[in-house]
Amino acid sequence: MTVELFTLTLATLLWGVQFFLYLASGHGSVDLNAAMGPRDVPFDRPPTCSRLHRALSNHTEGLVLYAIAALVVTVTNQSTGFTAACAWVYLAARVLYVPAYAFGWTPGRTIIWMAGFFATMAMLVAALL
Repeated sequence: MTVELFTLTLATLLWGVQFFLYLASGHGSVDLNAAMGPRDVPFDRPPTCSRLHRALSNHTEGLVLYAIAALVVTVTNQSTGFTAACAWVYLAARVLYVPAYAFGWTPGRTIIWMAGFFATMAMLVAALL
């Protein structure tokens, strides 16, 4: 397994951990009927729960891009030390992004997000060269 696919697997497991943290942060504080309903009307969540939900949504979006980059690099047999380093930067950024968003680190959250985003883009550019 390439480093890129290994980190993709870890990033996907991180998504599962984030999902659990999001659910746990609202446990007992969220109206269960509203949470299980169609969610046509927004309902109140504790601030940390809301931040963890937004961080999870952000991870979902970023994971799609990273999965494409990891698969392109792996399928085209272009895994290098550079793409492997980018893969680790992406994963580290995603791990750090969870507490950065949950605890409102400013401007750290944005800087961490940018590191992961640019690592993903660098992998894609490396695959084209």
